[in-house]
Amino acid sequence: MKPSLLDHRYMALALRLAAKGQGQTSPNPMVGAVVVRGGRIVGTGYHRRAGEPHAEVLALKAAGSRSQGATLYVTLEPCCHDRKRTPPCVPALIASDLRRVVVAMRDPNPKVSGKGIGLLRRAGLDVTVDCLRDEAERLNAIYCHWRRTGYPFVVLKAAMTLDGKIATAGGASQWITGREARRHAHRLRSQMDAILVGANTVLQDDPRLTVRLAGPTQRRQPLRVILDSRLRIPLTARVFSPRTRSGADMGTLVATTPLVPKSRRQRLTQKGVSVLVLPSLNKQVSLRACLRRLAQQDISSVLIEGGSRVNASALQSGLVNRLVLYVAPLLLGGQDAKSVIGGESPAHLTQAIPLSNWHVRRIGRDLLIEATLLQKQ
Repeated sequence: MKPSLLDHRYMALALRLAAKGQGQTSPNPMVGAVVVRGGRIVGTGYHRRAGEPHAEVLALKAAGSRSQGATLYVTLEPCCHDRKRTPPCVPALIASDLRRVVVAMRDPNPKVSGKGIGLLRRAGLDVTVDCLRDEAERLNAIYCHWRRTGYPFVVLKAAMTLDGKIATAGGASQWITGREARRHAHRLRSQMDAILVGANTVLQDDPRLTVRLAGPTQRRQPLRVILDSRLRIPLTARVFSPRTRSGADMGTLVATTPLVPKSRRQRLTQKGVSVLVLPSLNKQVSLRACLRRLAQQDISSVLIEGGSRVNASALQSGLVNRLVLYVAPLLLGGQDAKSVIGGESPAHLTQAIPLSNWHVRRIGRDLLIEATLLQKQ
């Protein structure tokens, strides 16, 4: 049975509900649900954060006995496995005596994909799939990418002058952009699981790499990931200090190589810092290996805020999904100033990295350029 225009209307509401969980549900997807009976909405819910009840359960609870013979609209295939913190949703749907379930998209998680829908149909429920599927895919682009590829969704972010410089020759970069752009960058941080930088960024700027937003207390802070192939960062660096705001602290992880003596690694672990020993590539930490390991640790999204060298490595790896550039109305000039992308220039224009779906808008005095990149994998 194909979804009707009325199905689209109720699913659009479910998608708007799901979006309320942005930045809080990882590694779970954002999910919304609506229960409709006799043309009336009798229950709604959305997944608020990982470890809490799922959207379907909340919507059915709100509907109560009115769920009997009703239709449930849900933005993602209901789960059916037990290897998680909350009970599976499929048994609850079956027990609620629903007549019909409308699903926006199948869950790319191999533990669920198609299985949840199959169980509902075998229980006698009428199940319609692919109602506003494209919209549901866009909403959970990060989750879908992580599940399908085994790598986090990677956003490369940089603040630069109009001529593509991110710092002076001496490394000064604070502040290239204005207050509004910096506030927007913090909102971007709040939506990501991890922030990744290189050792040079920590040595030069001594950043905290935290989310600092006015208003309600940030519920969680992203994991801080430092690429330090020689463990040069001092223990006094602010990335190793306790967070200044309340909320879940995902801590700090330093990725290094086997070339570093064990005694140096132990100094960090004794301070409570996680140390990840990864293969080296040209005597540097392999970014591909680092991202792969992060994905295995349920880090579904990574924001790269590195310098020109890390930016170049990320783009060359083919693992960047989205580019976010804040462009200030300044000209720095000089061949010795730090460019947004380091390393050697390709010999031919055909080797340039193509961007798609790009758009530009103004934030305060600055411009924000966003674009997507094709993947090599």
